[in-house]
Amino acid sequence: MSRERPPLVRTDRVRFAETDAQGIVFYGAFFTWLDEALNAALREAGYDYDRMHADGWTTHVVHTELDYHAPAEYGDVVEQRFAVTDVGESSIHTDYEARNEATGETLASGSTVYAAADVETGESVRVPDDFRAAFGLLDGE
Repeated sequence: MSRERPPLVRTDRVRFAETDAQGIVFYGAFFTWLDEALNAALREAGYDYDRMHADGWTTHVVHTELDYHAPAEYGDVVEQRFAVTDVGESSIHTDYEARNEATGETLASGSTVYAAADVETGESVRVPDDFRAAFGLLDGE
């Protein structure tokens, strides 16, 4: 993770439905877990999508990447670390890492960039200071 402050940490147990014909986690499951980690981080910060929409804005994924380091199998517990690492004028940058909880081995790592957009028009908007403050990313913090 590129930021000093501690990331959100959550776990998921690999379900059979998340595995492929080789018996390992299908790569797309990591994107679902990443999205769940984002939602958990928003809730923990007190700035979830309901609040975002009430404030008139939302986010769109504009870039995401994951590197796969090792497989996970049915029944493994996957520890996920997720952090908001930077907030630009209209963008939110995050880092994600998934580890096997039992072994500590890194399974996947990556990042996502979200664009802030008006909830009605989809036009680019500035990320509100309240959001920045919720993640400790106001200038001078």
